[in-house]
Amino acid sequence: MDSRTLLLASTAAILATSAARAADAVVVAEPEPVEYVRVCDAFGAGFFYIPGTETCLKVSGYLRFDVAGGDDVFTGGPVGADENETWYARSRAELRFDARSETELGTLRSFADTRVQNTNSDNVASLHQGYIELGGFQVGLNDMLFGSWLGYAGSSIIQDDVIQYGSDSMNTNQISYTFKGGNGFSAIIGAEQGEIFNGYDYIIDDYMPHVLAGAKLQQQWGQIGAVIGYDSVQENVGIKARLDVSLTDSISAWVMGGYQSDYDSDSFVTNENRNWYGPWEGDWAAWGGFAFKVTEKATINGQAAYEEQGTFALALNVNYEIVPGLIIRPEIDYTNFGGAREDQAVSEFGDDDALGGIVRVQRNF
Repeated sequence: MDSRTLLLASTAAILATSAARAADAVVVAEPEPVEYVRVCDAFGAGFFYIPGTETCLKVSGYLRFDVAGGDDVFTGGPVGADENETWYARSRAELRFDARSETELGTLRSFADTRVQNTNSDNVASLHQGYIELGGFQVGLNDMLFGSWLGYAGSSIIQDDVIQYGSDSMNTNQISYTFKGGNGFSAIIGAEQGEIFNGYDYIIDDYMPHVLAGAKLQQQWGQIGAVIGYDSVQENVGIKARLDVSLTDSISAWVMGGYQSDYDSDSFVTNENRNWYGPWEGDWAAWGGFAFKVTEKATINGQAAYEEQGTFALALNVNYEIVPGLIIRPEIDYTNFGGAREDQAVSEFGDDDALGGIVRVQRNF
C-alpha cells in the first residue's frame, strides 16, 4: 500500500467515525400532533367541537345601531336623552354561547346571552339569558314564559311592546319542563321568580313562585296555542291564546288575545298590585300582525295592538337585507293613549297621542 492510498483510507475512517458520533449526539424530535377544529353538524350550522372534547359550541350574536326621532310612543314625550328635543340613539353588542353534547339522558345544553349597550351615552352591561337544559328540563335565567312560549308579538317589529304582552325585555330566573310529542304538539310547565320591570315589582315575596302551564300545536299551516299563569303575590291569573297562519309562501299573519283577573287601574300610578301574567292596562288586550315578503331581500311587517283601558298602537316597517348578514329596518309607530296612560301623557306632555320613527341597522353573525 503506497502513501496516497494510506492517506485516503485514514481520512475516510476519520470522517465515518465523526459522522457516527454526530448522529449519536443529535436527537430528532417527533413533531407534535396537530388537533384541528372539527365541524359539528349534529345541532345545525355554526357548531364546532371544542378541541379535546365531544362538546359542540356555537358562538353567534349581532351588532346593532338604533336611531329614533319624533315622539316616544311608549309615554308620549320626546325620544331624546333626558327628555330633550333631540334624537335617540342606542348601540348594542350581543354575544351568545351555545354549548351542547349528547348524553344518555338526552341533549345537555348550556346557553349564555350577554349584552353591552350604550343608550344616549349611558353604558349598561347585562346577562340577558343564562340557562342549562337536559331532557326537557331547563333551569336559569330566560325570557318570561308568558311572553316567549307562544312567540313574541312582532318578531320583526322594533317597538312591538307598546301594549306590553311579556316581551323579551322581561326575563326571570325560572325552572321549567317542556314535553315534545309527535305531530308538532308540545306542552310546558314552569315556575318563575319574576323581576323588577319599568319600576314595577313582580318578584315573589315568599317561597311560592309564579307558575305557568301552556300547550301548542305547530303544523305546516302555522301554529295555535295558549298559556295560563298564576301570580302568587297578587293571586291573579293571566291567560293568552295565539293563532299563526301561513297564508301563502310570502304572506303570514297572526292574532293574539290576553285576559287577566282583578285588574286594578290604580296600579299604573302606584306601581303596586301588578299581575306578572297581565302586564297590559285593563282586563284584556289584543294584538295582531302580518309579514309580506316582497322580494328575496325585502319584507314588509305590520302590527296593531289594543288594551281595554283605551290605548291602541300601530307599527309598520320594512326589513331589508342589504347583503347577507346586514339588515336595515326603518319603522314608523303611532300610539293613541287611553285611561291612566292618557292622563299621564296629557299631564306631562300636553297630548294624548304620539308619532315616532326609528331606524335599525344590524349586522348578524
